[in-house]
Amino acid sequence: MANGDVGVSVCVLVGVVLLCEASRRLLKKSALFAETALEVYAVEFVSTLQLCCCTHELKLLAEVGRVEPRLSLTLTYLACVVHGLTFGGALGNACGALERACSKRIAGRCALQRVACQFAAACVARAVVPQVWGLGLSDLHLRHKLLGFRCISQIRATLPHTAAVEFAGAFCVQTVISRTQAVEEKYRVHLIAVVVTTLVYAGGSVSGAVFNPSLAFSTQFPCSGNSFLEYSLVYWAGPLLGMLTSLLVFGPVVPMLWPTSDPTHYRPLETKKGN
Repeated sequence: MANGDVGVSVCVLVGVVLLCEASRRLLKKSALFAETALEVYAVEFVSTLQLCCCTHELKLLAEVGRVEPRLSLTLTYLACVVHGLTFGGALGNACGALERACSKRIAGRCALQRVACQFAAACVARAVVPQVWGLGLSDLHLRHKLLGFRCISQIRATLPHTAAVEFAGAFCVQTVISRTQAVEEKYRVHLIAVVVTTLVYAGGSVSGAVFNPSLAFSTQFPCSGNSFLEYSLVYWAGPLLGMLTSLLVFGPVVPMLWPTSDPTHYRPLETKKGN
C-alpha cells in the first residue's frame, strides 16, 4: 500500500477530530446548549460521530488497504488516546451509559437518551463516510468506491466464539475504566488505550474487536455475510453481558437491586471529593 494513501487517511482522521472538536466548543459556548441538559446530548452525539467516522477510516486501512498490523495497531492506540482527551465527558458507548445507570451515577432516562444520541451519530457516520470516500482523495478511497463501498462481515468464527470475544473485550474495557477512576486523566487515557489496542490485537481476527454496540451498528452491521440477528447477538448482547458481568464482579449492582443507605457511595469520584 502506498504511503500516500496512509497519509491521506491520517489527514482524514485529523480533519474529523478537528471538526468535531470545533463543534464541541461551539456547542459549549452556544446560548441554546451551554450549561443545559441539551449540551450533554449534543456533545454525546458529536463525540460518537467522531468515534464512528475515525473507526470507519481505520477499518478501511486495515481491510482494504492491508496496512501492516503494527501500523494499524499504532493508529488504533493514537486514536484511542485522542478520543479520550477530546470527548469532553461523552461516553460514546452504550455499555458505558447503561453501566452508569445501573450504578445510579446517572438517571435511567438520561442513559437511554445518551444511547439514542450514540445510535443517531452511528447512522449519520454510516451515511457521511461513504460520501467522503466518494471524493476519491486517495487511490484507496477510489478503489473502495469502485467496489461499491462493500465490506465483509468480521465474524470469522462460530457465533458463540465471536460473542465470547466481544463479551471478554467489553468486560476488560469496562473493568479498566471503572477501576482506574483515581488515576490522573492524562495517564488514564493511555492506560485505557493500551488495553483497547491489546484487545484489538488479540480479538480483531475473530470479531473485529468492537466492544461497543453503537460503534458496531455503524461499522459492522452494514457488512454482508451475517444477518441482523447474528450481528445483534455478537455485537450487542456480547458487550452488554460483558459490562454487566464486570459490574457484578468488581462493582455489584447494589444500588439497582438493594438501595444503599449512603447516597454518595455510587456517585462519580469527583463528586465525592467535592463533598
